[in-house]
Amino acid sequence: MLLLVGLGNPGSQYARNRHNAGFVAADEIHRRHGFSPWRRRFQAEVSEGRFGETKCLLLKPQTYMNESGRAVGEAVRFYKMDPEHVVVIHDEADLAPGKVRVKAGGGSAGHNGVKSVSAAIGDAFRRVRIGVGHPGHREAVPHYVLHDFAKTDRSWFDPLIDAIAEYAPLLAENRDSTFANRVHEALDRHPSQAKKRARRGAPKDRVGVSEEPEPQIKAEGPLARGLRKLFGG
Repeated sequence: MLLLVGLGNPGSQYARNRHNAGFVAADEIHRRHGFSPWRRRFQAEVSEGRFGETKCLLLKPQTYMNESGRAVGEAVRFYKMDPEHVVVIHDEADLAPGKVRVKAGGGSAGHNGVKSVSAAIGDAFRRVRIGVGHPGHREAVPHYVLHDFAKTDRSWFDPLIDAIAEYAPLLAENRDSTFANRVHEALDRHPSQAKKRARRGAPKDRVGVSEEPEPQIKAEGPLARGLRKLFGG
């Protein structure tokens, strides 16, 4: 069994915050793979589904970010799960926008939701870190992540969430590296990336084009012809 947790804050006022990237990913996985209707359990919204032969429980803690571990801990204890079978999807300010990293274990990097989960079940769970970018100063991070994505962010955030949902079954197979690679490949193929490359100016195809300048041929006048006949040049 896989416990797939999306982190965020409950309430419509937080729905498009950068801090709610985990909730957005969980909602798209739920929609894409036909999971059961959401219901309340474990101080969370939960939904059941399958990725191939693997049963999956989607979970969105409703305890607010700083207490996410309460909901995750209840679910882990109920199902007697090992932390290695828990995958937490969350925003990551230390990653560039549109980047995804998957890792098992490690610290919280200052993310209070991850810190709460670690306190509840230990550090061995797996993390899908969604890069949302950094405001530049550590003290500005809370304000930054608790505000909505900019309109321009939709060009990378929406296709990123689509790709995470599409390839989520790979997480159930413990193919974390393949999952991350497939997500980034999908983003590279997205039309928004092609437009971005075009704006930067793609190098022109120079196959078969000489890099040497062509010699300049000057017209020969009567005086030049006379001198050439006189001196044999």
